[in-house]
Amino acid sequence: MILKKMLFIYNPHAGKGKIKSSLSDIIEIFVQADYEVTIYSTKERDDAKKLALEKGQEFDIVVCSGGDGTLNEVTSGLMECPHAPVIGYLPAGTTNDFASSMGIPKNMVKAAEAVVNGEPFAYDIGSLNDRYFTYVAGFGVFTNVSYETPQTTKNLLGRAAYILEGVKSLPTIKSYHVRVQYDDTIIEDDFIYGMVTNANSVGGFKGITGKDVGLDDGQFEVTLIKSPKNIVELQHIVNALLVRDLEDKFIYSFHASNLDITCEEEVSWTIDGEFGGSYTKMHLQNHQQALSYLTTIITDKLVVEE
Repeated sequence: MILKKMLFIYNPHAGKGKIKSSLSDIIEIFVQADYEVTIYSTKERDDAKKLALEKGQEFDIVVCSGGDGTLNEVTSGLMECPHAPVIGYLPAGTTNDFASSMGIPKNMVKAAEAVVNGEPFAYDIGSLNDRYFTYVAGFGVFTNVSYETPQTTKNLLGRAAYILEGVKSLPTIKSYHVRVQYDDTIIEDDFIYGMVTNANSVGGFKGITGKDVGLDDGQFEVTLIKSPKNIVELQHIVNALLVRDLEDKFIYSFHASNLDITCEEEVSWTIDGEFGGSYTKMHLQNHQQALSYLTTIITDKLVVEE
């Protein structure tokens, strides 16, 4: 019998290092499914990307475990491979937005079972200039929270850490005067926040990207929030977001397969929860069905397991 070859990359520090207690069970699941498993533990930033790029094509499947940042590294590495293998994901981070959107169990052992029993789903990958993102690229208020919040705080407080750190930034909200062009449309205004997504969940909040999100349709969901003139308008915006009213007068919400954004000053971005660089000219491109992930998606519906 010829065994299938699996490259298993995991971040031992993600999510309080919770994979350590389940690692032997996870490997056993893979071995029982007739995989020959090669295991790598990441030691520093970009380790997962380098491994995926240099070793990925030697395997039938690449499985990664970690937070959204680890998944982004593996995705980025495989996007540079001429013939990328199918990808499995065991979520171990703080929010795990990608797993929520894709119906991947949050329990790591169940996620491993979903890898060996799941079906490949061809998923859209985004790029911001020369950087790939799996599900979100964003700028403005709150977007720096995820990468400026210490890992120890994330581990201790979970999602509350983002909220607590975000509140601290409210007195210093900055707006950007940007020009956005997509299809035949041009938008020019002052914005405090913008996100380009391919997900049902961002920052652990479901439904914030709109309804009927297609993960393989070649279209981004784009949300831009105009700059408020006073605290009353700011509260109005917060209320609109809480009830997910994307048709509010302060919010631009639309679909686009690619868009160009320009600003006279540098705009800092987050990509899948990590710092993604600062730019004055930004081109965002949807790479339709670029990579396949193993998932519990059935036809066009998402089956989200806890």
